[in-house]
Amino acid sequence: MTVTPAIIYGWVPVREAIRARGRAVHKVLVARGERRHRVNELLADARGMGIPVHLVSRDVLDRLVPHAAHQGVVAYLAAGEYADPEQVLTALTQETMLVLLDHVEDPRNLGAIVRTAHCAGVQAVVIPKDRAAGLTDVVAKTSAGAWAYTPLVRVTNLATFCRELRERSVRIVGVEADGPISYTEAEYRGPVAFIFGSEGKGLRRLTRAQCDLLVSIPMRGRINSLNVSVAVGIVLFEALRQRTQGG
Repeated sequence: MTVTPAIIYGWVPVREAIRARGRAVHKVLVARGERRHRVNELLADARGMGIPVHLVSRDVLDRLVPHAAHQGVVAYLAAGEYADPEQVLTALTQETMLVLLDHVEDPRNLGAIVRTAHCAGVQAVVIPKDRAAGLTDVVAKTSAGAWAYTPLVRVTNLATFCRELRERSVRIVGVEADGPISYTEAEYRGPVAFIFGSEGKGLRRLTRAQCDLLVSIPMRGRINSLNVSVAVGIVLFEALRQRTQGG
């Protein structure tokens, strides 16, 4: 499944792609006149990995990624692969945290979720093959380089993958607006997979049926829903708090 973006841009995503072994960068283009210290840092990283860096006019980058804030740097990537679901299943431990996304379609939300998941120590982010955002340049940019470190797994059927996790003693915690208990009342120690629904429809019936527990985030304002990437951050860092402070 070769779907990693052919081009990424922005100083942080390009730098992290170079530094993350296994993310093959063919070459890097840097606009002439960029600040010397940023160029020197990138040159040092690229040289250590044997990646050629070319100075070009800014117009060249503007044509490559029109209407995008490329910040004067663009990298060409080899076609990469989503992580193998079996590798995720065989690498499960008592410390495993996973994020499962039930048809989240906005690539900016996906990028933000990957970034948050990486910062919270999540082992992988799992998405379905159909009707969901996948790896794009927007995801790479929004994740601020986290996509290069946190595996993105694409599965044919999310409910089936949930069953496989449960067979391996991983608890599935669904996060929904009408979950019967607050997310702060649940315990998240041990292997756990958090599943979040789409921006408009929440969890699908078949996915919800696989959850061992449904939790909600209490609301007090007139708007009764959060952006999914914000909800992911709230729940993940409660789980991290419990795991690092004893719950």
